[in-house]
Amino acid sequence: MTGTQSFDVTTGADLQEVDNAVNQSLKEIGQRYDFKGSNCTLEFDRAKAELRLGADDDYRLKAAYDVLLGRLVRRGVAIRNLRPGTVEPAAGGRVRQTVSLTQGIPIETAREIVKVVKALGRKKVQVAIQGDEVRVTGPSRDELQEVIRALKERDFVIELKFGNYRG
Repeated sequence: MTGTQSFDVTTGADLQEVDNAVNQSLKEIGQRYDFKGSNCTLEFDRAKAELRLGADDDYRLKAAYDVLLGRLVRRGVAIRNLRPGTVEPAAGGRVRQTVSLTQGIPIETAREIVKVVKALGRKKVQVAIQGDEVRVTGPSRDELQEVIRALKERDFVIELKFGNYRG
């Protein structure tokens, strides 16, 4: 095979699946007995990729968050890309929490990925940070598969997706 092969390393959640999981969670919360008479809210801001949870107390907030996590897992959304904020007191004795979704690889993580690939010692494999993704190019598929294997073995705190493979 002549030419170069390449693939992209990305991360992120399908926002439509997150929206579906939020709607399913709201439906379940509305039907559950332990939420009867409570005022739990769950909002999804697509533009900011944030989830905002509100509840009457810490117990119900945690229960609503658990319902949401269960629905996200069923919809195939990576839980590793969720960054829950601190639980804050709100008006009327309520509590709220903001959970942000990681969309795109943060620059520190991208630099760490570059270091891992360079540490493999493959002279012909090139790595480039392109915005919120990392492109890896090389002359052979075997070397690129070795890079993917090495990246999967490491824990980068976010879920990595390998795609856009070009040969």
